[in-house]
Amino acid sequence: MIHTAYRINAVLFDFDGTLSKPGTLDFPRLKKEIGCPPDDPVLEFIEGLPTRFERETFLSMLEQFEMEAAVHSEPNPGAEDLIAYLRSKGIGVGLITRNRLSCIERALENFNALDISDFDVVVSRETPVDIKPSGAGVLLAARTLNVDVQQVLMVGDYIFDIQAGQAAGCMTALLGDGAASGSLKIHSDFRASDLDEIKDIIRLGLPLSMGKLPNDLLEKFLDRFNFHDPSVLIHAGVGEDTTAVDIDGDEVLVIKSDPITFATDHVGHYAVLVNANDIATSGATPRWLLTTLLFPAGVVPSAVGKVMHELESVSRQWNISLCGGHTEITDAVTRPVIIGMLAGTVAKGDLVDKRNIQPGDSVLLTKAVAVEGTAIIAREFGDRLAALGMSKTEIEACRQFLSSIGILEEANIAGSFPGVSGMHDITEGGLATALLELSVAGGHRIRVAMERIPVFPETRKICRLLHIDPMGLIGSGSLLICCRGNIAEPLMKGIRDAGIHVTRIGEVTDPGRGIDAVGPEGPVPWPSFEVDEITRLF
Repeated sequence: MIHTAYRINAVLFDFDGTLSKPGTLDFPRLKKEIGCPPDDPVLEFIEGLPTRFERETFLSMLEQFEMEAAVHSEPNPGAEDLIAYLRSKGIGVGLITRNRLSCIERALENFNALDISDFDVVVSRETPVDIKPSGAGVLLAARTLNVDVQQVLMVGDYIFDIQAGQAAGCMTALLGDGAASGSLKIHSDFRASDLDEIKDIIRLGLPLSMGKLPNDLLEKFLDRFNFHDPSVLIHAGVGEDTTAVDIDGDEVLVIKSDPITFATDHVGHYAVLVNANDIATSGATPRWLLTTLLFPAGVVPSAVGKVMHELESVSRQWNISLCGGHTEITDAVTRPVIIGMLAGTVAKGDLVDKRNIQPGDSVLLTKAVAVEGTAIIAREFGDRLAALGMSKTEIEACRQFLSSIGILEEANIAGSFPGVSGMHDITEGGLATALLELSVAGGHRIRVAMERIPVFPETRKICRLLHIDPMGLIGSGSLLICCRGNIAEPLMKGIRDAGIHVTRIGEVTDPGRGIDAVGPEGPVPWPSFEVDEITRLF
């Protein structure tokens, strides 16, 4: 198994036993009929026969045998989905087979949504190149696909498939246990019991889209960690944006780190509040900030000074001490990037831990979805919005959403209620991602009434003009609160008295993970976004 980074630009598949389950192949009977020793490969045996008549006669028998198997074959589970996935990702797909092309085409007739045209290259017995276990077919496919052979994955269920890949110098994945290879030992880069596992292997070698790491990958990687320090009360996990450390048995240190990569206008303002928001969701008071400032080559000193001044002034506004950090000009970035690390404290008994949510808890949402996204888009893409018919007054109103991306005030109010069981700041991926993260971190399903989810008119208009979905748009400024049902009304009153809009959008249900969305006419799918909608604009 490869434990280093790898990139996959093309995938080559064996066919029989890999993408298809051939009809009953009684090779021992065939070998006996033509006199082939049990441990010898049939094709090589036939090619080695002394007379042309014998070669042609036995080859005809083999072809008839293969065609009969093709007629009675069926797709391997997951084969069609896997090829469709690769094509959707723009990854080259090929077949490397010892069979005749006509047998492959006949077997593909038994597939529902796959035919020979779905493969960018097919190397079969008729192709003028040495067949497997030679690596010549793999090299030919790599040249045809115009990819580096080292970035090709050869997938098969037999030793010849693996040997061909190794001879060519590509990565190899053995499907199944290799039992068909008999006593021959197979050493492959990857092993998989089914095609779903092959898909997981491939996915780890494909380029990621912009934005934060998908939660399922994050969970996979974090599962390898050993969180053994007993002083760490809340450790890394999906939906956990902070860590909490028991420092003296009575007081807890809450720590957070987050970069600002999207916003270039008032980047210091975002850097302070995005980090402070997450500290506040733990019930803690944000206190000490460290920042790493990365500026692109060519930046002028006054621009650096402006960001530093903004960091200091916004920190002072919220009683946060800007303690230090690092500033660098580098060609590794094309626009300013600020990485903040913020720490705060809370009494141990007041720590808000999402694992405390339970069935019957109300789920509240402050303000509305995509507050931050609305501000960023208006500031970064104002000209585009104007060209689409949005007035200067409307654009300016959206730009002012920047002043609402903090959730410290409502988090402080919520933290004063003993029945608050969990809080989560809506950031990248919008409400759709944040609510699912809350469910995962809290270990319970959440039922949501879709018609109750508030969207500001300005946000709705921007999203309509740019063809993006507000449910998947970055949303700092909105806070998800889980609380016991009996305190929902007094808590909402307290938040509204502070001039902050709040809505009860759902409730916590059974143990598990996932969102059960309900529309006016019954259950509806909960939206899912591979990356934040704002990345489509950048």
